[in-house]
Amino acid sequence: MKKYIIRSITFAAILFVGFLHGQENQTAKNPVIFADVPDMSMIRVGNTYYMSSTTMHMSPGVPIMKSNDLVNWKLVSYAYDTLIANDAMNLTNGKSAYGRGSWASCIRYHKGTFYVSTFAQTSGKTHIYTTKNIEKGPWKEVSFAPAYHDHSLFFDDDGRVYLIYGVGKLKLVELNEDVTKVKPGTTEQIIIENASAPAGTNINLQAEGSQLFKINGKYYLFNITWPRGGMRTVVIHRADKITGPWEGKLGLQDLGVAQGGLINMPNGNWYAYLFRDYGAVGRIPYLVPVKWEDGWPVLGTNGKVPETLDLPAGKGLIPGIVAPDEFTRKKGRPALPLVWQWNHNPDNNLWSLKERKGFLRLKTGRLDTSFLFARNSLTQRTIGPLCTGSTSLDVSSMKDGDFAGLGLLQKNYGLAGVRINGNSRTIVMINASTGKGEEVAAIPLTQNIVFFKAECNFTNKKDTANFFYSLDGNNWTALGTPLKMAYTIPQFMGYRFALFNYATKNTGGFADFDYFHINANISGQK
Repeated sequence: MKKYIIRSITFAAILFVGFLHGQENQTAKNPVIFADVPDMSMIRVGNTYYMSSTTMHMSPGVPIMKSNDLVNWKLVSYAYDTLIANDAMNLTNGKSAYGRGSWASCIRYHKGTFYVSTFAQTSGKTHIYTTKNIEKGPWKEVSFAPAYHDHSLFFDDDGRVYLIYGVGKLKLVELNEDVTKVKPGTTEQIIIENASAPAGTNINLQAEGSQLFKINGKYYLFNITWPRGGMRTVVIHRADKITGPWEGKLGLQDLGVAQGGLINMPNGNWYAYLFRDYGAVGRIPYLVPVKWEDGWPVLGTNGKVPETLDLPAGKGLIPGIVAPDEFTRKKGRPALPLVWQWNHNPDNNLWSLKERKGFLRLKTGRLDTSFLFARNSLTQRTIGPLCTGSTSLDVSSMKDGDFAGLGLLQKNYGLAGVRINGNSRTIVMINASTGKGEEVAAIPLTQNIVFFKAECNFTNKKDTANFFYSLDGNNWTALGTPLKMAYTIPQFMGYRFALFNYATKNTGGFADFDYFHINANISGQK
C-alpha cells in the first residue's frame, strides 16, 4: 500500500507540473501530439472533434481520439478488437503483419451514425465500421474486396456514397446506399490522371492519402506526394462535380508536414491537420492555419508551418494518449485501458490481471525464437521529446529458457530483461541497433524482484535510448549500451514500450509485472 501511495503521489505531481506548464503557456505548439499518430482523419460533431489514426498490426486497431479544442486529445475507442484472425495477425507459423495490418482510415458522421473505414493488405479487403455511439459502441463491421488503397469515404448531398482511392492515378467508385459493398453495376472511374502534377514531374512518391471534402458546393481533395530530392508535399485539387474536371495546385511544402485534410471550428476558423515524419518516435501530428482565397484553402503562415497556434495550450499526452498503470482494476472497469495495444492479436488465455491482484501476468504457451515473434507483448507509444518507461518484474515463476522484461519495439529493438537458464537468473540487455539482436550485458540475479527502465531521447531526431536496472526500485544502474533507434519500413511505426515474456525451452511459466510507469518531458517541443 505504501508503495502504491508513493507512486500515486509521484504521478499526481507530474500531472500537476503539466497543468502549471499549460497555465504559463496559453498557446498551443506544434507538433500538437509528439507521438506516433499518423494518417489522421478528422471530423467535428457539434463542438467535439473526433480523429481516427493508423496502428496497423496492433490489436485493438484504428484508434479513435476525442478533443474539445483540436490540441488536447484522448483515446476513447477503437474501431475493432480484431481485424482478422489469420497467421500474419496472430504471429503464428512464422508469419507477421509488421508494416501491414490496417492502413490509413477515414472517419465520417452521417445521419446519426459514425463511419470508420480502412483497408488492409493482410485481409485483402476494405473494412467499414459503424456505430451510433463512438465512445461506447458497439461497432458493427462489413468488409468487401478489394482493399481500396488510401481511400476517402464520402457521403454526397444527393444521398450517393463514394470512395476516392489510388496512387498517382486517382479513381472513384460508388458504394450502395447502406455502405456495405460496391454498388452493383457501377464501374470505377479515373477522375485525376496524375494527381502528383502540381508538385512537378520528378516524383518519388506518387500522390496518395486521399481525403475529400465538400465546402460551399465545391469538392476539395487533399493528397500527399513526394518530389524526388525534396520533401513530403500537400497537393490540393478542386472541382464543381465529383467526377471532375479537377484543377490542382501545390498546397504546402514545408518541413515535410503533409497528408491530412481540413477541419473547421465553430468560430469559423479553419485548420489543416497533417503529420510529419520525425524519426524513431514516428509520424507526429501538426495543425496548420488555413485561410480562404479565391475559393482555395491557403495553408500555413506565409506558406510556413507555424511553431505556435492561436489555440489553447497543450497539457501533455499523459493520460490521454499514454498513461501509467498500476494494474489494479475497479469493478466494472475494462481489463486494459485504451492506451494499451497488443503487438498483433493476443492469445487471451495467456495473460491475466485477475490471477494475482495488482499485477499483469504474462504466461507462456508456446516456444518462440525472438522478441519480434513473441506473442502477447503489451505496448504503449513512446512520446517526445523525452520520455521514460519503467516497470517492476517478479521472475519467481519463470521457467528454464524464459525471457521477460521491458522492451522498445521496432525492427531495431532494445530489451532489458531476465533470462532463466537452468536454475540461474541473469539480467541481460539485448541491443538490435544494427537490426540483429546482440547480448551486450549479462549480470547475475539472485532475487525475485527486479526493476527496469528505458529512457528515450527524440530531441532533434537524436533517437537514442538507454536502459537501466535496479534491485530496489530507487538506485538505478546503466545496463548495456545505448540503443540507436531507427524508423524502419518493415515495421512502419514509431517505437513503443513493450512488456514481454516468451519461452524458448519450456511452456507454462509466467512473469508478473507490478506496474508500468511513463514520464515525459513536457517543457518544450522542438
